[in-house]
Amino acid sequence: MANWPKTSWRLVGAAALLTVPFIALSLDIAEDDPSVSDSEILPKAAHSLLLDIARTDAGFVAVGERGHVLLSTDGKTWEQAAVPTRSTLTTVSAQGASVWAAGHDGVILYSADAGKSWQRQRVQPWSPDSQELTNGSPVLDTLFTSPTEGYAVGAYSLLLKTEDAGNTWTALSVGGHAAAAVDMTASDTGTFDDSALELGAESDPHLNAIARTESGTLLVMGERGAGFRSADGGASWSKLRLPYAGSMFGLLSLGGERVLAFGLRGNVYQTDNAGGSWRKIESGTDISLIGGTVGTDGTVVLVGSNGTLLARRAGEEAFTARHVQFGTGQTPALSAAVGTDSGYLLTSDLGTVNTTVQ
Repeated sequence: MANWPKTSWRLVGAAALLTVPFIALSLDIAEDDPSVSDSEILPKAAHSLLLDIARTDAGFVAVGERGHVLLSTDGKTWEQAAVPTRSTLTTVSAQGASVWAAGHDGVILYSADAGKSWQRQRVQPWSPDSQELTNGSPVLDTLFTSPTEGYAVGAYSLLLKTEDAGNTWTALSVGGHAAAAVDMTASDTGTFDDSALELGAESDPHLNAIARTESGTLLVMGERGAGFRSADGGASWSKLRLPYAGSMFGLLSLGGERVLAFGLRGNVYQTDNAGGSWRKIESGTDISLIGGTVGTDGTVVLVGSNGTLLARRAGEEAFTARHVQFGTGQTPALSAAVGTDSGYLLTSDLGTVNTTVQ
């Protein structure tokens, strides 16, 4: 399996719907397990590894390592919120004042008051007694299409859906089967030819991102170019394959049936027909792209390693690039972006960054 994205875990035909709602009481979790331990309020949490950010009715919520959840009304000053986990949080989504944060150990948290108070909706740390492939899998992305309907994707093809604001989560399957095994027979010289060393598609790829088009089509992207599409709310899925066989780390809905996929080595692809076909977009970089957002004016912003920030104005095709640095000269590894009234807020391994796009 490839490495998971977002720094520390953040890089077919019709499928059956598995009606297996999560029941926390069925798990035997030690009381001192980090997944169910209260977060520690730390003085430098605002300058720690932050992996995702969302805008709420009251301001902004950023999440990251050790269960850190940071709140801000203006994107400049931050206050840490107490949450019922110390697991790293990789993703956050908001619908008004309703906020969901998720991450390692299958943790999903919920806040009804824009992040001030939190409750744990789901937790599934690794267990030696479980034979499930998704045992202990982290959640890598979440998508809420309404205050009650939402989706979560993660490692080893983890795919969950809720229709009651996260009170219960049902496991879905994108389907697919393991690729035929490669015959690794060595030649007389004891070496393998190139065809024998080619990597096939993963049977249960990590799912890194999920997005929804205006018509309601769901798209999921993951490692090694794996992709899936559903036109019925996740009940059944068809398999997609990008022209590029590398991992995609993010998806952005651009309006209508247009969706942008981005990921490894600066690769960016766009579909204008909900995944029916894809074309390559020149990014001008070979730096891996981890997160992004679409501004209210249609500007697309993508961020990645080495302070990389790409921007594309509405109606344009190519991106322009620049590198973000702190006043101290440090170059952050950027992981996510969200629009503000005057620019953009970025998360990084050194906290948040305020920036504008020229």
